[in-house]
Amino acid sequence: MKTISTYDDKNILVFGLAKSGFSAALLLQKLGANVFVTDGNKEQDPEMLKELDDLNIKYLLGNQDKSMLQTYKIDAIVKNPGVPYSNPVLVAALEDNILVISEPELAYQIMDAELIGITGSNGKTTVTTMINLLLNDGEFTSHLAGNIGIPATRVAQQAAKGEIVTMELSSFMLAGIDKLHPHIAVVNNIFSNHLDWHGTRDNYVRDKMRITENQTSNDFLVMNWDNPEWQELSTKSKAKVIPFSRKGLSHDGSYLENGKIFFKNEFVMDADKIGVPGDQNVENALAAIAVAKIKNVNNEVIKKVLSSFTGVKHRIQFVSKVNNRIFYNDSKATDIEATEVALQAFDSPIILIAGGLDRGDDYSRLASSMRNVKEIIVNGQTSDKMAKMATDAGIKEVKFSDKVADSVLTAFKDSTDGDIILLSPAAASWDQYKNFEVRGDEFIEVVNNLKDKVVD
Repeated sequence: MKTISTYDDKNILVFGLAKSGFSAALLLQKLGANVFVTDGNKEQDPEMLKELDDLNIKYLLGNQDKSMLQTYKIDAIVKNPGVPYSNPVLVAALEDNILVISEPELAYQIMDAELIGITGSNGKTTVTTMINLLLNDGEFTSHLAGNIGIPATRVAQQAAKGEIVTMELSSFMLAGIDKLHPHIAVVNNIFSNHLDWHGTRDNYVRDKMRITENQTSNDFLVMNWDNPEWQELSTKSKAKVIPFSRKGLSHDGSYLENGKIFFKNEFVMDADKIGVPGDQNVENALAAIAVAKIKNVNNEVIKKVLSSFTGVKHRIQFVSKVNNRIFYNDSKATDIEATEVALQAFDSPIILIAGGLDRGDDYSRLASSMRNVKEIIVNGQTSDKMAKMATDAGIKEVKFSDKVADSVLTAFKDSTDGDIILLSPAAASWDQYKNFEVRGDEFIEVVNNLKDKVVD
């Protein structure tokens, strides 16, 4: 960890608690700051609050008012990624020229290790996990961090010089960077997500591409080459561009050709040996392989790691096989594109469990991906919209349920030998669940209970 004096005796507001805010607060106190924490939610982990009390870190829970900026004479803000810049306190702070940064930016400022940053609308957690496994098996010491659920500020303090931090970076996080500078940046894809937060697609794309804004000609940008827009975006980077292409549109990086994966014309492995299903996971593997080859990881390690990789929890995660019905948990599919990817991963008949928070999306876009869906079970605020889409797409069995647990039982009852039962909601979870993890865990629990009761 680097020793910096940037925050010494400065009044720093940590805006939003949770794991990352808590970690940022502890780090800032180590750096000599006068730390204040605020969160609009009064319900917080009592042990976390006790530790803040023990360290004499002040916190304010519940009502948040811009007057706190003057009351505490705030010099800078480290904000929770999910808090939008339209928040009145943040609006007032920016009007007063108070610096507002994200937690990964703070982490980078004290980081001694090399940074590899990964972003994208879909698949970034899988790519981040694959890269981390490849590097560690390739005799590097790599630490996972960021949007994958591990506070960057905690990892930055642990990772030593000569080691690597492999960090998943959301658009929310990248919106709040200043000096953050990955040696290798990965852009897996860019669709149209989180427009309720970013306001416009242009803003969303701009924030995604901030991952490369501090890179130089000594760095690398690993870019998905299968979309002309993404190719054009890469020209704005100063880094060396290493493309990856499932369509084989470039041979200057990693690419798929006739079912085989190559890197710069060197055969690496057969695509059907990748341990997780679907075209999206071939793309994810291509991105990870590009990073591994930049770091000179050998092909035997790449083949071993990717063939044994069985996926990331809640992301087209194989859960169990019960009476020859195969259950997959894709609760992280909180948008239409992610569910399209999941549906395209399977050739067998699918019973789809979908639905959740209504963000105003046009679900007719999902209809063209429903060719293998024999039945859909919908729940949540989007139920009616999804039911209409399915009916219009010619799905004969359309059913409603209260929650995911009920949907699983209905799906199992209606299924036949060889069916895929897939939770892939195409919507966020917040109408019924605290987060997508809770929703996915409910799916897993019910499936495991079924397995205990049913004799194969």
